[in-house]
Amino acid sequence: MKMRINEPTSEAEREAIVRMRHAMHREPELSNNEWNTQKRIIETLARFGLTKVKMFHKTGVYVDVEGAARGPNRSIALRGDIDALPIQEERDDLSYRSQVPGVMHACGHDVHGSIALGTALAFHRMRENFSGRVRVFFQPAEEAEPLGGRTVAEEHLLDGFDAAVGFHVRTDIPVGSYGARTGAVTNASDQFTLELTGTMAHGAKPHLGVDAISIASAFINEVQKVISREMPVDDRAIVTIGTIQGGEAINIICPSVKIGGTIRTASAERRHQLVQRVRDVAEGVAVMHRGKAAFIAQMGEPPVVNDHAMVEHFRQLVAESVGPDKYVDGQATTGSDDFAFYSSCVPSIYFWFGSREPGYESGVHTPTFAVSDKVLIPTTELAVRYCWKLLHS
Repeated sequence: MKMRINEPTSEAEREAIVRMRHAMHREPELSNNEWNTQKRIIETLARFGLTKVKMFHKTGVYVDVEGAARGPNRSIALRGDIDALPIQEERDDLSYRSQVPGVMHACGHDVHGSIALGTALAFHRMRENFSGRVRVFFQPAEEAEPLGGRTVAEEHLLDGFDAAVGFHVRTDIPVGSYGARTGAVTNASDQFTLELTGTMAHGAKPHLGVDAISIASAFINEVQKVISREMPVDDRAIVTIGTIQGGEAINIICPSVKIGGTIRTASAERRHQLVQRVRDVAEGVAVMHRGKAAFIAQMGEPPVVNDHAMVEHFRQLVAESVGPDKYVDGQATTGSDDFAFYSSCVPSIYFWFGSREPGYESGVHTPTFAVSDKVLIPTTELAVRYCWKLLHS
């Protein structure tokens, strides 16, 4: 017998979803410091009868909802991230605007975490009517190392699971529309630090020193040629220099410069190649200018890769439940997401839900970014229906 959902969310669940979103937004917490958010999630789950929660990555929470009906015994994971960003919010029109100076939910994780809450509550209420297991992750530290997604993989929290579901708000997709695409939909993101060492000298006698600022300038110019001349354009490769520090006075030849940046690519193969080439350029430029280079790379998240069959299931569901005109083939992004660690463990989908409407056009990671509450319940109900479909397909 084919199982159906009569009510994806109840009135009490809808109220809890909105209340959670507002509370998270008012009291945002940075990566690896989501202690109050964790407590709030645990308390809300308990009020609805979900008391057997487990912690991971110190500030994370996950909960299993076991179905009691007969049928395929599949296990599906769903992730909502919960950390905020070090940005001062500049929205005066929100009754629930951030009350924490210099911190805001500028990437929609308050929305993501609330959708995850609604999914857990809905499946708990419907536990007598579905088969299998739904594990809902409230994952910390998506934005900054140490990453919560890496912990999920390293602690084998997806062992035995059939699929994983993730999602993210998209400001270039209209409210009420949804998107997904097969293959790599984000870039890998790796970090590097580079210390270039020269020799101090008087600014009037540069020939007696080795100018680390000149070496840094040469590196910044040359490293971009690796992208333009060695990387295929469809690989979405990017090298970003994000920080640079050096110099002690305007009349001294600088002896040391420190540079920090990121390396992004959509290809697992070229990911390691690009990191090596950035290292080669740093070391080669330093030698050419009579200096030294100390290059350290820290591997971050791989690309998020969407499973073809899961994307097709999602496309069909959107067409059936929302309308065929509400599905968009969203473009892959050069950004990154540690949901990639989930997709490296099990077949996965990372779908997008739109938030663009008048007054809500600002991009993520900006002080004026915001998402209307109107996306909360429809996206939660779509996530519930989709997980239900995966459990019983």
